[in-house]
This record gives sequence, C-alpha cells and structure tokens, in this order.
Amino acid sequence: MRLRAAVCAAAFLALAACSTRVLPPVEEPASRTMPEKADPTRRADAHLQLAVAYLGNSQAQAALDEVNQVIKDAPNSAGAYNVLGLVRAALGDNLLAEQAFRRSLQLAPDNAGTLHNYGWYLCQRRRFDEAEAQFRLALVQPQYREVGRTRLAQGVCEANAGHWAEAEKTLMHAFELEPTNPVVAFNLADVLYKRGENQRALFYIQRVNAVAAQVNAQSLWLAARIQRRLGNDAAVSELGRQLSDRYPQSPQTASFDQGRFNE
Repeated sequence: MRLRAAVCAAAFLALAACSTRVLPPVEEPASRTMPEKADPTRRADAHLQLAVAYLGNSQAQAALDEVNQVIKDAPNSAGAYNVLGLVRAALGDNLLAEQAFRRSLQLAPDNAGTLHNYGWYLCQRRRFDEAEAQFRLALVQPQYREVGRTRLAQGVCEANAGHWAEAEKTLMHAFELEPTNPVVAFNLADVLYKRGENQRALFYIQRVNAVAAQVNAQSLWLAARIQRRLGNDAAVSELGRQLSDRYPQSPQTASFDQGRFNE
C-alpha cells in the first residue's frame, strides 16, 4: 500500500494561509464506523480519508485520532506520516510535526508531496533556507504534477524572507503555469507592489478583482494602495467605498479609513 499526500500553499491572507488536498474527500467526515473485518489496507485508506476530511474542516483533534489509526494498521505508511505532520502542525505540536515529516521522508525520500509540505512547514517557522531546499527537491522529482503549487509556496516563502527579486521570478513562473489562479496573481501583485513595480502590480490585482467570487478585503486593499501610489484618486475612493460597504469591520477598511497606506 502506498498512501500519497500533497498540500498546496494558498497565501491570500497575509501571504500565509495553507489548504490541504490529500486524498479524495469523503462525504460524511463525521462517520467513523469501519467494518471490523475489513483488510488493513482498506481500513487504513478509509481512516486516512477521514483524517484529511477532518483536517479540511479544521477538526485537527479528530484528524489526529484517524491518522493514528492509520499508523496502527499501516505502521510504515509514508503518506500517513505526511498527514500526521500536517495534523501536528495544525495542533501547534511543532516538534512532533517535524518528526512526522522526517519519518515520512525516511520511508519515501522522493515523495514530492511530502517535500512540499515539509518545506511549507519550515517556511511558516521562518526557516527559509531549509524550506527552499525542500521545495527544490520537490520540483526535481519526475512526473511531479503540482509544480504550480510548489512554485507558489516557494515564491511566498522567498517574499517572507525579503528576497523580492527571487520571489518575483518564482511567482511569475507560477503564474505562467496557473494563470487563472487568484492566489498566484494576488501574491505576484503584492511582490511587485513592494518592489515599486506599481503598474505591473495593478495589472495582476485587477485580474483578481475582476471576478466577483475572488474579491475580498485583502484584494481591494492592495488595489487601493497601488492606485494611491499611481495617483489615481478616483479609483482609490471607489475602492474605499467598496471596502466600507462590503467589509466594514475588516482591518483593511480600518487601515483605509485611518490613511495607513504605507504599512
């Protein structure tokens, strides 16, 4: 049995959110009933899917119960330890999370999904050089299909480290791979804004805000800051109105009202 896991970095909020996609989701994550006589492989698969579903619903403790059952049935499952790392990280158990990721890579050193996940975990703890090494290892694995997501995570990590030129290059590559991904466009716009490339930044953030379902307080606020730098007062006022009308309680609206455009 080989259980696989992969996580994508989705850094729309302060360049630091993360979403999971491990195995196909189950429809009833609250149901824990397993056939007592099911073979260990099927039982482990079912428990792992439940763990992923719980983790996706921010029920980390329930996910932990499920993934521990997987390890009981399949103690050498690299995929189970990969998910365990995600769960432990969600619970704030950093030492145990790192141990789980390392155990997963000990069992399957070339698993790009685990390399990506461990890299993102390290990035969130500001261990940027170590994170970069994991991303690079993930990207050179043959037949890896999540290159765009790893480029996104890598670019966000480079931005968090203040390596703006590298972040721009990496995120441009991510955009070429996934031009309709609003998370990529947002982060690329943010990096370009920080580099003073305001007209280019405006292009990418407008792609995000052009689709109603993609708009949020963060994307409107970034657009407002870019337009202010460009001296487009009418556009700034309109974005401020949208922030006030749609997100009156958001920190971004408060920053707009208080004129904190340079924070």
